Amino acid sequence: MKATVWKEFKEFAMKGNMIDLAIGVIVGGAFGKVVTSIVNDLVMPPIGLLLGRVKFQDLFISLDGRSFATLEDAKKASAPTLNYGLFISTMLDFLIISFVIFIAVKQLNRLRKKEEAKPDPKAGLQECPECLSEIPKKAIRCKYCSAIVKAQANGQA
Repeated sequence: MKATVWKEFKEFAMKGNMIDLAIGVIVGGAFGKVVTSIVNDLVMPPIGLLLGRVKFQDLFISLDGRSFATLEDAKKASAPTLNYGLFISTMLDFLIISFVIFIAVKQLNRLRKKEEAKPDPKAGLQECPECLSEIPKKAIRCKYCSAIVKAQANGQA
């Protein structure tokens, strides 16, 4: 019985979709780190500067009533804190990642619509009864063998 479960798990894990999913998770994790760095290192400092040299990492409320200069000091003192500055940074991470995913999905859907909208290349063609070549439906004569063809589209013979 153990061999059967192991075999089923192995088949499941080695399916193409599982490998694709694993790669997607790894790339997504790396992408998340890049976005977090963009927010923390490039976006938040100018916003903090515009708001009067505010460091968002140090925006917190000490829940025990004591006063601390930085969040790190509060953590060293084991004080309970409400870290709203970190929450703002995390929300910006989320918004940027969500926007990028939205744009990516929108582009994928646009490409899918183009693939679906492609006309059938053989829609306007018919087969010559003599040489079996594909010719336009409105043709009266085959362009390959010159046989007279009954034109289907305009009703001529």
